[in-house]
Amino acid sequence: MTAKADFTQEEWELILEGPPSAGLIVITAQRGGTFRESIAMAKSYVEARKQHGESQLLDEIVAAKPERDHTRYHSADELKQAGLQHLRDAVALLEQKATADELDGYRRFILTLADAIANAHREDGVAVSDAERAAIEEIRASLGS
Repeated sequence: MTAKADFTQEEWELILEGPPSAGLIVITAQRGGTFRESIAMAKSYVEARKQHGESQLLDEIVAAKPERDHTRYHSADELKQAGLQHLRDAVALLEQKATADELDGYRRFILTLADAIANAHREDGVAVSDAERAAIEEIRASLGS
């Protein structure tokens, strides 16, 4: 089993940044619903905690408060590109240090979180906008899923 102790502080921060980065990518993909979408991100962490014990790595990730410094980016596109790179880097690191099941769990958690955020607020009468759907596909590609 892989745990926080298997990573340096910098590596662990990279792993922790993945889920909220994906969340912000979806939140900023379409205007409106930011409050509901932020709540959906928090709920995704709570739901993942209910599955405690299935993966020590995921348990430790969801036990951490989701934080992401979005203030250093000057545009939604800059935030998105940096977030997608964070996801690629986190997956590459987990490919080296985690089991295949743990990596799959990390990917599933991020995609579940992104989907929950996209579905949290109806845009123009649809549950998931085209922009949100495209953002999720970019996230999926960055995760190697």
